[in-house]
Amino acid sequence: MFVIDNKPEVKEKKLSEFQIRYRELDRYYSEKELGSVVKEGATIFRLFAPSPVQVRLCVFEKPEDSFCREYFMERDDDGVWEILIDEDLTGKFYGYKVYHEGEDISNPNKPICTDPYSKAVATFTTYQNPRRSIVVKQKDFDWEGTEYVHRDWRDLIIYECHVRDMTIDKTSGAKSPGTYKGMVERDIKGGLNYIKSLGVNAVELLPVHEYGYCELPYGTIKNGVINNINPYERNHWGYMTAAYFAPAAYYSENSPSFRWNRWIGKSGRQIEDFKEMVKAFHKENIAVILDVVYNHFSEYELGNLKQIDKEYYFRLDENGNFESRSWCGNDLKTERPMVRRLIIESLLYWMTEYHIDGFRFDIATLIDWETIERFTNEARKINPDVILIAEPWGGGAYNPGGFSDRGWAAWNDQIRNGIKGENPFNGKGWIFGKWYGNNSPKRIKSYVNGTLRRDEYGIYNKKEHSVNYIESHDNYTLGDFIRIASGEVDAHKIIKNVDEFVRLSPRQLKLNKLAALFLLTSQGMIMIHEGQEFARSKVIPYNIKAPDPRKGTMDNDSYNKDNKTNYINYAQAETNKELLDYYKGLIEIRNKYEAFRRANYNDIAFFDHVKSEFGLAYLLKYGEEHFTVLFNAEQEVNLEFPLPPGNWEILANDKQAGVKKLGEASGNIIVPPVSGCILRMIRDRS
Repeated sequence: MFVIDNKPEVKEKKLSEFQIRYRELDRYYSEKELGSVVKEGATIFRLFAPSPVQVRLCVFEKPEDSFCREYFMERDDDGVWEILIDEDLTGKFYGYKVYHEGEDISNPNKPICTDPYSKAVATFTTYQNPRRSIVVKQKDFDWEGTEYVHRDWRDLIIYECHVRDMTIDKTSGAKSPGTYKGMVERDIKGGLNYIKSLGVNAVELLPVHEYGYCELPYGTIKNGVINNINPYERNHWGYMTAAYFAPAAYYSENSPSFRWNRWIGKSGRQIEDFKEMVKAFHKENIAVILDVVYNHFSEYELGNLKQIDKEYYFRLDENGNFESRSWCGNDLKTERPMVRRLIIESLLYWMTEYHIDGFRFDIATLIDWETIERFTNEARKINPDVILIAEPWGGGAYNPGGFSDRGWAAWNDQIRNGIKGENPFNGKGWIFGKWYGNNSPKRIKSYVNGTLRRDEYGIYNKKEHSVNYIESHDNYTLGDFIRIASGEVDAHKIIKNVDEFVRLSPRQLKLNKLAALFLLTSQGMIMIHEGQEFARSKVIPYNIKAPDPRKGTMDNDSYNKDNKTNYINYAQAETNKELLDYYKGLIEIRNKYEAFRRANYNDIAFFDHVKSEFGLAYLLKYGEEHFTVLFNAEQEVNLEFPLPPGNWEILANDKQAGVKKLGEASGNIIVPPVSGCILRMIRDRS
């Protein structure tokens, strides 16, 4: 029998001249030290950019100067432009004029490009973010014996926070509010002192790389892009990185409000301020993790990698247009050899120069696996315990398992959506007595165990690869999610008295406690977002000048608001002190008893409640310690649970939590609706 293949012949599409040139750029690579380097009284400048036809170095005395000393640079065969100036130019400002084929080399208005390897940057605060790199000579810093914080990932309780938000409100008591210095001031209510009081052992800082502070003027169109969504014209969170080696200057400015059309960062003190902050956290044995953005670059500004060499540094379509699977206007081509080198060297620099303990990677699926694997190997040579966390989605991909296979942790949105829900309108989760999506009692049990692959619902190889969280900087806070989902607050309600609005109703308090109890008794890495512990509300001020149609309502996307929407108000922590104390008590229990962090899969035995699928119980063993954990996610019905034989002390119930005994129980115990409890077996001391 003969099989005839009648499939039409597929002809390979002929590549355009641009596509050929674009592919050929892969061959360029150099090992030369890049950036500005001061050695033996001279300063060497090197810029990798294989496509331009001419590059000029511009050296300024002051960033605001219009006049500069201009030098023609020479290109080597590997695409590196370089020049040696026989002067120590430490403290001088510089940038590059980069000319491509067909451009007018006599153009006096050519944008000055920032050195991608800048160690410090001065920025002019407009939407195009003009910058000047600063020549920095590395000098000794007194770390006072502090080093990395070495901690088993299973023990991590991370506090995700924003440097400015933590101390800019007057209730923090900071003398340098909103700054690196303010974050670690002594004898104040906010910042490090507050974080330490919670009992957490790591902070994850929203982006602190120098970034694009401003966006397009509201209502204007530039290069086919219109700003019709951001009336604040700001990027407050920092997810528009502009310089991968430089700390954000804004957090050294000690300014109560953002100032437009000003140069910031001129002094370069942001370097030392940042180091002092890290040192202060390390003295308290609190690890410092940076949220980093290597999937895209700052979108609107002139004078960055897009002007240096668009074709080398970015993923482009067949017509030479930016790909934007990140939804941020441009995607870095991380698989290019010299982009990979830029990423890896910048990360290692933060580890060695700033003693950073780990990183959380924004939209990490847009970073190629080879870059991730190479960085992992190099980072662990410096610190074997380096913390590596992925946001394991973006650009249409979802792959927490791929990161787990490479020894990384990843945000577990499954536990977030399963326990809280996906949205507070028609996507409510387990704490509301609902099953969101494909969630079920079996999935809830999988979350308790660390969402491990050894059961059919898991995605991680190790439980410490699961970053368990219910709130992050994105979307509604947990407190606001519950306010809306409880049906007690209209999402469109105009709120004028925020301090009173934040006060939890009895039902809202119970829902927040139940979520906290589940989170902090689950196996895996734990993350809490700033203010989650007192049900912080992100209310847009009703009387601000910005033309925001959502003034006065709860915000679910506060990336652009450098105002009280995002600032931490410590008076509100007092308002909801019962919830705050409950979080502290649960953290205290988790820190003291290793069972909640290190129990083996087979050390957790589940028991279903015969009358409710929302009743969950399990016996937890670790060494000589035995615990029983009970949950009742029914909304109105008490559930009675039989306890394993023995006498049990109550560590947490619907009112309190902590290592001090709240009472004893044996036989059966009644758990009220929307609550749970933790019981520890009392050992026979006879």
